[in-house]
Amino acid sequence: MRDMHGVQTERIILHVDMDSFFASVEVRKNPALAGRPVVVGADPKGGRGRGVVCTCSYEAREYGIRSAMPISEAYVRCPEAVYLPVSHALYCEVSADIMQAIKPFADAFAQVSVDEAYCDISSCGSYAAAAAIGKEIKDLVRYRQGITCSVGIGPNKTIAKIASDYRKPDGMTIVQPDEAAAFLAPLPVRKIPGIGKKAEERLASLSITTAGNLAEADPHHLRTVLGKWGMVMHARANGTDDTPVTDRGERKSIGKECTFPEDVRDRELLCRTLSTLTGEVCRRLRQDGGRCRTITVKIRYRGFVTRTKAMSFGHATDRVDLILRTAQSLMLPFLTTTPVRLIGVSVSGLERREAGQMTLDTFSGITTGS
Repeated sequence: MRDMHGVQTERIILHVDMDSFFASVEVRKNPALAGRPVVVGADPKGGRGRGVVCTCSYEAREYGIRSAMPISEAYVRCPEAVYLPVSHALYCEVSADIMQAIKPFADAFAQVSVDEAYCDISSCGSYAAAAAIGKEIKDLVRYRQGITCSVGIGPNKTIAKIASDYRKPDGMTIVQPDEAAAFLAPLPVRKIPGIGKKAEERLASLSITTAGNLAEADPHHLRTVLGKWGMVMHARANGTDDTPVTDRGERKSIGKECTFPEDVRDRELLCRTLSTLTGEVCRRLRQDGGRCRTITVKIRYRGFVTRTKAMSFGHATDRVDLILRTAQSLMLPFLTTTPVRLIGVSVSGLERREAGQMTLDTFSGITTGS
């Protein structure tokens, strides 16, 4: 990359990731939980609960509990853990404070989730200076919010992200360009961002189990196995990633789901729940000063069979009545005699309304005098 004067500079990317974020915030709020297995997510209801684990403390992970695990399985593994509901407002407040404090360190900044962000710090000029920035960020997070984070520093986003996970919790790993190949080679392929369980299984069938194996594989053959992402994953395994650090901008969608404690056949209950979910989505939409063009409903039956259906408008809207009627019309054909496990609704195609801007919805509520 080149600096503002056109001089070639070394690219240095820092990735910061909060350690067990939700659980850490809960422990900070209640220090009596320190050292105990803490699980944040759905109510386990004595092992009969629905839903999943959002996150858990490192003490809980020693029992094999992981994010996205069914909460009932987590309870079987560790019934003595402290199970807490998700406190979205609190986590967002802590996240906003941390991100605001980190952002000034970066030439370019991108928050990619509530608990992680990328910083392009190329202008610092050296990895020694980058290490000092990483330490200052770690100290700042601990000072401001009483929790820890892990930092990865490398020549691109892929290596920085993998490095931040390398010495968790409360770690910092620096990978310079000439160290990248040796750093990546022994790692499981699943450590490469973008490789999930299915891709991992496909690669394993080809005896590709490490990043080193992936780096040495024929990229054209990988394309036949993984599609267009095969070439991208091959490049990442070789330590190549030219993706810039850029702010993703405003959110793409707003959604809300409900997993029922027991499978439901009652159409009236399902319609009431959809109305409540839609009302919450519309409240968040208006809070953001936005409007939407597309409504999507999701329904999941017993056995995890999932269906979705969407409808788009000719113009953006934030009218609760219109959004609700549309959501209901989309969901009603899905309501058969099959028991329902989950329903959800989301809005997308978002547009931000400027102050004082009038829309077609505005005119629909205006009557002319005679």
